[in-house]
Amino acid sequence: MLFTDLKNYIIAALNSNNKIKSDISFYNYFSEVLAVEVAHNEAFILLIALVPHVLPNFFDEIIKELHPEGGEFPELGGVRLENHRGMLPTGETAQYILAKENIAQRLKIQQYFEASHWFFKEQIITIDSVKEGEPLMSGRLILKSEIVHLLLYGEKLKPKFSPDFPAKEVSTQLEWQDLVVNTIIQNQIHQMRLWVKHHQTLRENWGMGKHLLPGYRALFYGPSGTGKTLTATLLGKEFQREVYRIDLSQVVSKYIGETEKNLEKIFTQAENKNWILIFDEADALFGKRTQTKSSNDRYANQEVSYLLQRVENFNGLIILTTNFKNNIDDAFLRRFNCLIGYSKPNAEDRLLLWQKIIPPNVTLEHDDIVQKIAKNYELTGAQIVSAMTYACLQAIEEQTSVFKSIFLLQGIEVEYQKEEKTFNHL
Repeated sequence: MLFTDLKNYIIAALNSNNKIKSDISFYNYFSEVLAVEVAHNEAFILLIALVPHVLPNFFDEIIKELHPEGGEFPELGGVRLENHRGMLPTGETAQYILAKENIAQRLKIQQYFEASHWFFKEQIITIDSVKEGEPLMSGRLILKSEIVHLLLYGEKLKPKFSPDFPAKEVSTQLEWQDLVVNTIIQNQIHQMRLWVKHHQTLRENWGMGKHLLPGYRALFYGPSGTGKTLTATLLGKEFQREVYRIDLSQVVSKYIGETEKNLEKIFTQAENKNWILIFDEADALFGKRTQTKSSNDRYANQEVSYLLQRVENFNGLIILTTNFKNNIDDAFLRRFNCLIGYSKPNAEDRLLLWQKIIPPNVTLEHDDIVQKIAKNYELTGAQIVSAMTYACLQAIEEQTSVFKSIFLLQGIEVEYQKEEKTFNHL
């Protein structure tokens, strides 16, 4: 019924010299599912962009009804693509139906597609790029796939891993008490939590916005398996924010300018979403600039300069992780809100990690084995998890709830072999 009413509304508008008042009841629905107040013209643009996803011949039937003997209707705009056989609406389509030849109204509609409008800020609807010299509004109206689903079914879809968004969501079932780090790191993480919790109040109510860059930038550095990614996922869990880890293999390109384009797609998609972005092994993107000895060096340095500017302008939380802080360009280091150095746990921390991970339904063969292995074997938190997993599997295979010490020692030995380290039995 909704699209039938829309069709009648469009035909009436095209047959009239004046804009028709609409009684189509979709404004409140759009406002509800998009969580923003949607005006008449904005809702109309969203609806005509949505129609082809449901009725592919919608606009062709309107043209046929208005021109039964055939003929062109260039004022209505529209384009045709290879796969879709029907007409797809463009910015010109919206302009003509809503404003006809009223120049002031047509210009007002064009402003809906500027970067300052919520259409762009929230990445709801955009206009396809056109060739140099062609009218901007001749680009087709593009609704992102997740927005199409949201408008049709009222439920949000999470972005899928793709060349346009080479990132995967990461999460955890652990809690803050499961993160074992020293007091200095705990205090630094607490400061990050305060920013996530209070940054809007800080910027708006306390007047600090004019003094601060948008967003928050953190560098986590240190050995693998020491809690860097876990910290990011715990932040997301506490504040109900989605956490996405960027696949740098899909971002970094050997072709000039492609890395910037790939990264821009990510930042544009993530803008104003309250997501947390993780760049693991960030050296590949944010490494130190080199002395300019060739054109390749010059372009590589341009990439770093672009990244520096883009990271500064991003209004969300970005976390870069690296094994070595010295690999990150100094220009980035100066602009981080916090730098947190993770280290391998000491004997006391290792004991705590072992105690936290022992399954509650098992009995240790030797009561003091955990104290001994914590003291004698230097492992990271991730390595302790792997060693315990190995030991659990051995116990399951033998159908015993008694944890033999040899199971744990064999698991530790496997971890040592991975790093080609000498393993000494107790």
